[in-house]
Amino acid sequence: MFLTISTSGDAAHPATDLGYLLHKHPDKAQRFSTSYGTAHVFYPEADERRCTAALLLDIDPVALVRRGKGKGRGGAPDAALAQYVNDRPYAASSLLAVALSSVFSSAMRGVCNARPDLPERPRPLRVEVPALPARGGPDLVGRLFAPLGWAVTAEPVALDTAFPEWGDSRYVRLILESDALTLAAALRHLYVLLPVLDDAKHYWVSPDEVDKLLRAGEGWLAGHPEQQLITTRYLSRRWSLTRQATEQLELLRLAEADDSEVEEIDNAVEEDTETESKPTPLSVQRREAILAALRDSGAARVLDLGCGQGQLVQALLKDARFTEIVGLDVSTRALTIAGRRLKLDRIGERQASRVKLVQGSLAYTDNRLKGYDAAVLSEVIEHLDLPRLPALEYAVFGHARPRTVVVTTPNVEYNVRWETLPAGQVRHGDHRFEWTREEFRAWATAVAERHGYEVGFRPVGPEDPEVGPPTQLAQFVIKRKEATAA
Repeated sequence: MFLTISTSGDAAHPATDLGYLLHKHPDKAQRFSTSYGTAHVFYPEADERRCTAALLLDIDPVALVRRGKGKGRGGAPDAALAQYVNDRPYAASSLLAVALSSVFSSAMRGVCNARPDLPERPRPLRVEVPALPARGGPDLVGRLFAPLGWAVTAEPVALDTAFPEWGDSRYVRLILESDALTLAAALRHLYVLLPVLDDAKHYWVSPDEVDKLLRAGEGWLAGHPEQQLITTRYLSRRWSLTRQATEQLELLRLAEADDSEVEEIDNAVEEDTETESKPTPLSVQRREAILAALRDSGAARVLDLGCGQGQLVQALLKDARFTEIVGLDVSTRALTIAGRRLKLDRIGERQASRVKLVQGSLAYTDNRLKGYDAAVLSEVIEHLDLPRLPALEYAVFGHARPRTVVVTTPNVEYNVRWETLPAGQVRHGDHRFEWTREEFRAWATAVAERHGYEVGFRPVGPEDPEVGPPTQLAQFVIKRKEATAA
């Protein structure tokens, strides 16, 4: 049973950082005892540009039978033989998933004491599993992994290459590739989905399996389009446990509303002003203001940073002048919903080629974001803790350096105009701060000066003579000499 994890890098971020993340030194081959055999970890290649970690699980079929407490005995003679002669030592299954969680437990939790900056940083990843049982075929493999941000290759394995007329077996050779996921997320995906595809577990599924599933599925399972199938198979069709897990996932889904959902709640609150005239919702006015700023800038290639469920990406896609649109968000669930909103699996090839959704964090520099005409941060900055704002500032203005940056954020002074909002309360619980017009202008002006931009401001929504507009917008344009130097 074999699995490899590969990554690439450069001098600034060497590929051998994989050793820190996995807590396994690339120069050493290590072995670990498991209940059913021995797990070996070694590195077939390890240098600055490419590093591959391999997990080889050597299963003892006799130990597997003995620890199975006699399951399967007493039947037909061939059933007894099948206890020893089967695919368990060779095909990925719950045995490999348990080995992953045991050998790479710290990596799966996203812990790296030696380099605490590494676990949260997305990196290029390539996972290969030579033999994976796929009860449901290659199509199901794609349906499980693709919504999580993986490019999936599932090649059917022939029953016998000497007899092609026999067709394909139920096994596939799996290759997963992504530039937008953390290693911890990748390991959690594998931990859950390998036994789901095998549709069998080597141990009794007890109630504590629900907690294991929820921990490993945090941040992605609640919004997965195949959530019901994953939950049912992972819990070995124990319906009471499946129901319990489904109920808890639904609670998590409601509790972990992403930023765009929260903004929609804001808009519902905002609409209780002037209800008689039914004004245009502030969310729509905000998108129109952003689109106007982008059109004025002449941008064709646009980044929507913190794209949420893709409302702005959808609006950009409707305008042919925007030839390349990238939506980035830290939430894989939000990106899944955005993909559904955009109907990426159904729109024409030309339209689909104009848009890309990627997972990533604005707290870190990302080379994928360089070279674009414009970037939008719509209702994003207020969701960050103030100490993390300088990291976002450098990642966008210092590293990515688009020619134009459009930033919108709430104007806290306007909050007094909403009777339904208690005094002193921000517009929703996920806002870490809300700025006055003076505070926003001071921040934006300082950012522009530090990074060679000029900045202008405009109101969004009805402008009150005393407290200003509900939303404030800043448009940063890189200075000519800076643009020439870039």
